[in-house]
Amino acid sequence: MRLFLSFVAALVLFVPALAHAELKIAVTQGRVEPMPVAISAFVGDGANAQIGQQMTDIISHNLEGSGLFRPLNPASFVQDARSAALDGPRFADWKPLNSQALVTGAVTAAPDGRLRVEFRLWDVFGEVQVDGMAYTTTPQNWRRIAHIISDSIFKRLTGEEGYFDTRIVYIAESGPFNARVKRLAIMDQDGANHRYLTDGSYMVLTPRFSPSSQEITYLAYVNGKPRVYLYNIDTGRQEVLGDFPGMTFAPRFSPDGNSVVMSLAAKGNTDLYLMDLRTRQIRQLTNNPSIETAASFSPDGRRVVFESDRSGKQQLYTMNVDGSNQQRITFGDGRYGNPVWSPRGDLIAFTKMLSGKFFIGVVKPDGSGERLIVSAFHVEGPSWAPNGRYLTYFKEQSTGKGRTAHAYKIDLTGFNERQIDTPGDASDPAWSPLNP
Repeated sequence: MRLFLSFVAALVLFVPALAHAELKIAVTQGRVEPMPVAISAFVGDGANAQIGQQMTDIISHNLEGSGLFRPLNPASFVQDARSAALDGPRFADWKPLNSQALVTGAVTAAPDGRLRVEFRLWDVFGEVQVDGMAYTTTPQNWRRIAHIISDSIFKRLTGEEGYFDTRIVYIAESGPFNARVKRLAIMDQDGANHRYLTDGSYMVLTPRFSPSSQEITYLAYVNGKPRVYLYNIDTGRQEVLGDFPGMTFAPRFSPDGNSVVMSLAAKGNTDLYLMDLRTRQIRQLTNNPSIETAASFSPDGRRVVFESDRSGKQQLYTMNVDGSNQQRITFGDGRYGNPVWSPRGDLIAFTKMLSGKFFIGVVKPDGSGERLIVSAFHVEGPSWAPNGRYLTYFKEQSTGKGRTAHAYKIDLTGFNERQIDTPGDASDPAWSPLNP
């Protein structure tokens, strides 16, 4: 069963050549003041009216959750939604609200039973339309279209790619502390469309998305043996990557999806290995009497960052993809682990353990500019959104009788942390690329 949704972009709506380039929020500062935006309800007749309102709510929730926008209270709107969507905005009614941008939309039924959804983005003070699209899709795809529209608005107003039309795979945890059931689960980035991919009959850990296909790699304990598996989201088929004599763990895909880097414990040593998924050939990348693990590719696929205790404690290192030019990049106090290279290539996220506390931080690939953005009793497992501006991770808290674990999102300023709703405990979240 295919989990991702298909749609057809029907046409680009008319956008005047005088669209003001000034209608853009700067996101390169430390803490950004949210841009006020008015999101008028998407109008529709009959059942489409409800779909239109639900889409409006999702778009508003997405933009507000980014920390960059402040949707205005619809009770303050003077012009009604139907008039704004069908006749165009009366800008004099919107300017007193100090709204920088206005979103209008409509949902109608196409002759073949599909939905036609259109939206327009307006520069209120410039009094021009600056973006707009129309989509024709099956009725059940309305939620995804709302995410795609959110991405379009985000990109037009920030200049950066959006991240709303994505999913998160994670480990769903349940049961007592000393006998946890750990299942593979997947959901939209906002927690919707949740479903379990495994039944809990065996333990799963460290899921990671392929950047180029609908596959997940993860570690599973089947019949007591730890193995790295591939899971095809479309078909539900899973296969073991290889039957190695030692323990294999911490798998991650290469940017082209054709290779996986992972740790393999053999003859008392734990080193990094690269496997070609097409040929199943494996190549050893490190050979050191220490533990080398948690490797992550740079977005161009030429370099790898990993953690190693070869200096006496966990630190971060980089190397070329063939294992050459291994260099230590962190020298601070504490222990560094779980490095993940940003999709932009400009930063590496990591977990840090220092003085009995855990932190999520970022550092430049050369080791400079270290910055800690999250701290907690136990916080771990950073994973980047595809635009490289947001991170997801999980926190554990002690309850006296055990612990709870929840997934979170935060932007790089560290000021916009939000918990992701899940049916139960959640650990080890991993963000997908934009949906195909």
